[in-house]
Amino acid sequence: MTTVITDDELFVYAERAKGKVVVLTGGASGIGKEVALTFSKHGAKVVIGDLDAAGAEAVVAGIIKNGGEAASVKCNVVNWDDQLALFDLAFERYGAVDIVIPNAGIAEVEIGVGSGHLTVVDGKPIAPKLATLEVNLIGVFYTVHLGMHYVKRNRAPDSWKAIVLIGSIASWMGLIRDHSIQPQSMAFGTDACAVFLRREGKHPLGCHSPLVRGYVDPRAPNQVDSRRYPVDAVPRIAGAIFLTATDPDPATSGCPWVLPDDGPVIRLEKESLRNGVYKMMDERIRRTTSFVTAVRDWIRLYRDLGRIFRPVLMAAVPVIVLAVALAWSFAL
Repeated sequence: MTTVITDDELFVYAERAKGKVVVLTGGASGIGKEVALTFSKHGAKVVIGDLDAAGAEAVVAGIIKNGGEAASVKCNVVNWDDQLALFDLAFERYGAVDIVIPNAGIAEVEIGVGSGHLTVVDGKPIAPKLATLEVNLIGVFYTVHLGMHYVKRNRAPDSWKAIVLIGSIASWMGLIRDHSIQPQSMAFGTDACAVFLRREGKHPLGCHSPLVRGYVDPRAPNQVDSRRYPVDAVPRIAGAIFLTATDPDPATSGCPWVLPDDGPVIRLEKESLRNGVYKMMDERIRRTTSFVTAVRDWIRLYRDLGRIFRPVLMAAVPVIVLAVALAWSFAL
């Protein structure tokens, strides 16, 4: 069942964030900055990793000035050692990691990647720039991989943990040409459930952040691109991320939370992932599987029939040969 969540409901579990340690990538600006400020406002300890070290330090300074606790470290998310240093900082300073948010993301810089349009120099194709793939996919996998390890360390009895993945709505719908697509898949085993880990996916349509700055039409600042897609308010997106992490209901763990327009947050059921391309893929797999199963069953049937009737057929062969020979001789 689809659930519509108003802005007033985004902070109904705010008390659960108090004292929690949040590890956040890309927290120096945009959505990440607002997320850091939102969690710190409600008593969480925030550790930011960002390539923009100065920007991250400014966010931390603002949090501390307002009485919160925060730290930051320069972090290139595609560098494993940088991410390891980020998690080590959080654990060594605060003794735990409770909420992990892989937020760092960039927009595609090179147009036409994957379309077959190559840059040719001296008659030879030049390798495409894959920074978006590295940051938005590999970097997120690094964060989740480390997060799954650190949330289990020094865990208090009955404590809860959360990993919130953020993905553009363009990863579901073809909205903006050459728009960056962040990974939205959540693949965690039963071992994750054993540590009371919430698994969430957050998919905003658009917002005023560095990621989509190039797509915001100055003639319509509340819309993205010339197609006039509405732009979600960054505070609402941060509030939705806050709610996905703090919601205590285990039934909502793993659900996608979507902001398809400038309206309220919408929580979808897990089964809703079968819509669109997921439904098509599922149907194709089912058709292929059913066809293979049918062929295999028919082969088994004929093999079994052959095994059953083989003695009868073998005994009948001499009789058939004799009958044919006699018929042939009478015909002559």
